[in-house]
Amino acid sequence: MKAILTVIGKDKVGIIAGISSELKNLNVNILDVNQTIMGDSFAMMMMVDINSSENFDKIKDSLIAKGEELEVEVKIQREEIFKSMHTI
Repeated sequence: MKAILTVIGKDKVGIIAGISSELKNLNVNILDVNQTIMGDSFAMMMMVDINSSENFDKIKDSLIAKGEELEVEVKIQREEIFKSMHTI
């Protein structure tokens, strides 16, 4: 299952490393990543492949907790939900 992960917050050292490490621990593969810094704001969007036995809610909860630790907002949605929300 593919999912879209977004990370938004104040830029600081370790955000990409922290999120990537958490994804590795959850056995989630990063398919694509795009990130930008605007002033002191950080924004990142990833497409990931949830190819493990872990359930989506557990992965979501782990990533939200990692975001809180890194002081950024993390959201993850199944790809089909993301696409339907952003299709006119």
